[in-house]
Amino acid sequence: MDLELLAALRTPEGSDALAAAAEVAGGDPLAAASALRSRGVPAPLAAAALTQTDLRRRAVGKFGAGAAAMFFTRAGFEQATRAVVADRRAARLQAAGVTTLADLGCGLGSDALAAARQGIRVYAVDADPLTAAAARANADAAGLAELVTVECADATSVPVERFDAVFADPARRRAGRGRLMDPQSWSPPWDFIAALPQRVPRTVLKLAPGIDHALLPPGAEGEWVSVDGDLVEAAFWCGPLAEFPRRASLLPSGGMLHGSGVEAAPVGPVGRFLYDPDPAVVRSHLVAEFAATVGGRLADPDIAYVHTDDPVDTPYARRLEITDVMPFSLKRLRALLRERGVGRLEIRKRGSALEPEQLRRDLRLSGSASASLVLTRVAGAPTVLLCR
Repeated sequence: MDLELLAALRTPEGSDALAAAAEVAGGDPLAAASALRSRGVPAPLAAAALTQTDLRRRAVGKFGAGAAAMFFTRAGFEQATRAVVADRRAARLQAAGVTTLADLGCGLGSDALAAARQGIRVYAVDADPLTAAAARANADAAGLAELVTVECADATSVPVERFDAVFADPARRRAGRGRLMDPQSWSPPWDFIAALPQRVPRTVLKLAPGIDHALLPPGAEGEWVSVDGDLVEAAFWCGPLAEFPRRASLLPSGGMLHGSGVEAAPVGPVGRFLYDPDPAVVRSHLVAEFAATVGGRLADPDIAYVHTDDPVDTPYARRLEITDVMPFSLKRLRALLRERGVGRLEIRKRGSALEPEQLRRDLRLSGSASASLVLTRVAGAPTVLLCR
């Protein structure tokens, strides 16, 4: 899609093409395109409408029913903040008294729209003309154009000091290069991003979940967010927005764990029950704080599996019951699984160099029973935990 086609999709003719595309999409793409052309839709507009229909269908998981009226680019869709995350962040900004917000690197506008729904006036910029135009179209479609101003501009040119708060989401991908691991390769680069809290104390930085904790600005809060068990982002809350040194937020349940991120959990023997913490808990370095909530311990000081002798319900981890503990031996493990009739095996691992799919092939599973297998270390030794 280009700017001309985006404009065309927003005309009455484009709306008709989108409605027709929704009717014929879902089957053979060539047949769908042919069906649109047979209705008099020009080929370029037909292709753009079918692409939008596909992206809107896929976006329901991120944006809910609102996706049906949004405009997407493929790259923008992949990088857009999920609505449940953006809404929670916007509510937190509103509760902190933010009334005006500069959104640097707004993408398709997910965070800008969420802030506007909280009554915050947003000035949003994106360096890509098509992405900025799509964000503007999304603000119009949501009925929020009076609160959201979108411009195509370099984020470094924005006079951020004019706003109550700044939200920055640097681009971490580049065409042909994929994900950019070096923060100085981001757009804007890390030097600019890291300096924002000195210019506007109430700054929020949306970052990749794998961000180095050492990059956290002094006094800021590092928050790691998961949605339905998938780790989706890290956010650095700076200045007066910071509440805790580290936070793990689990959505949509709203579960939240916080702490220093430097505590060490007690170490002891393998227990009857194993807890695999949510990835937001692990990445925020809050395993010790989680272990305290269940009265648990680690069986190895460097492995983030928590053990207890009695079951404890928790929203922060998946609990497995351990039936067998043994040093890793392919031959012994294969014999044990054959004896138990295990043909379906879920494999988890931490601290193991083994590849789960290769191990699955080597085990030559057969049978109707199912089990969970954990590849890990106990007191430094490679260990297998068979669980249910």
